[in-house]
Amino acid sequence: MRPEISRSRTWAVAAVGGAAALLTAACGSSSSNANTASAPGVTSTTVTIGSTQPLTGPAAPGYSEIAPAANAYFKYVNAHGGVFGRKITYTYLDDQYNPTSTTSQTRQLVLQDKVFAMFQALGTPTHLAVVNYLNSEKVPDLFVASGCNCWNNPSQYPQTFGWQPNYTIEGKILGQYIVQNFASKKVGFFLQGPNDEFGTDGFQGVNDALQGKGLNVLSTPAYYTPTAAGAQAVGAAIASLQAQGVQVIVSFSVPLFTAIAEASAAGLNYHPQFVVSNVGSDPPTLSAILTGGALGKKLPAGLIAGTISDTYLPLLTDAANPWVTLFQSIKATYASSLPWDGNVEYGMAEAFTFVQALKAAGQNPTRASIVAAVQNSHWTDGPGLTPYAYSSSDHNGFTGVQMVTVGLTGSLTTLGPVQTTDDTPTGAIAAFTGTASAPPTSGIPSD
Repeated sequence: MRPEISRSRTWAVAAVGGAAALLTAACGSSSSNANTASAPGVTSTTVTIGSTQPLTGPAAPGYSEIAPAANAYFKYVNAHGGVFGRKITYTYLDDQYNPTSTTSQTRQLVLQDKVFAMFQALGTPTHLAVVNYLNSEKVPDLFVASGCNCWNNPSQYPQTFGWQPNYTIEGKILGQYIVQNFASKKVGFFLQGPNDEFGTDGFQGVNDALQGKGLNVLSTPAYYTPTAAGAQAVGAAIASLQAQGVQVIVSFSVPLFTAIAEASAAGLNYHPQFVVSNVGSDPPTLSAILTGGALGKKLPAGLIAGTISDTYLPLLTDAANPWVTLFQSIKATYASSLPWDGNVEYGMAEAFTFVQALKAAGQNPTRASIVAAVQNSHWTDGPGLTPYAYSSSDHNGFTGVQMVTVGLTGSLTTLGPVQTTDDTPTGAIAAFTGTASAPPTSGIPSD
């Protein structure tokens, strides 16, 4: 997976809009058997939701697939009757990962397109530019495609919910793995920042796990900015880590900059152990960047072999997993041009969760009823490796990850059990003892 980027952007991006279809049948009671226009964006036959996405630019490799993949799942739901007979229309706009553009496009979606809810808006700094506006307008802000801790703030942002494990939860589990396996090695950081919650939240989580363990940790991270100039500076940042004797590089980076960092290290004949956030470690995406010439020349995909990361969704290559089978089948029918990678799986998995929420909101949903549906969900079925955390006091999504490593062919191998924790410095990390769920036979959430 999956998403992040910084506040400053200098790469030009073409604004692109895309329309899709929305949701399916609901659970919950209604005082009438007839569909009504119950809220902005809800008619008797349709539900319209909106999003801002990096369809082009430095975050586009991989991430540009997420919204089209979600839309493919919505098309599948629409083809099977929708939600209470309503079809889902998903309008996603290219914000160029520019907070200024995010602001104008979000207002367009709310004021002109009159979306029922925002869904899957991607990026921490971009979404921070609009989260106050969405909450002041009481627009449901569901399943932000970002792991910022900030989305779990029900008192300040009652409309906003995360979905993926937040970066501090992820960082703690990555950090514990480093303590257990690389305690004798010098650890350094390559982060998006310095003033970017993607990098700072991840850094906080890893440091929470490393503190007091006697490791040799470089106190000052190497940072990058996701711009053309930032890309040119990555080589110097990696060379600086090499000069300081860093043997393990912890990277919270988007895919393009993960690829640049690993290629830069190889070019310096520097072979540290990379430990990379799930956000920037999807093997098919990294392989396509390296072999496709995006870095100025074609490089071997094998450069990423040995990278350590984590996952909170089923492994892409697990052909026996029913979620993988379902999503691959939907992709083949409704989005055949997309690759099968972690971004596509992410998009469809989030769309499944949205359908769960819309169904639970009732036959004639309101903005308040869908927010209440998520908070009171207690869903036991879902595509994640852990249950959702949602409640009235917790707007986090999944609460854990499973460590993985990248093989020579780009496949992932798990490293130990699924683990869960919270985002406090002292919260324990524990093996998850529950059982992963399977999708309904129909592939659509049941009541």
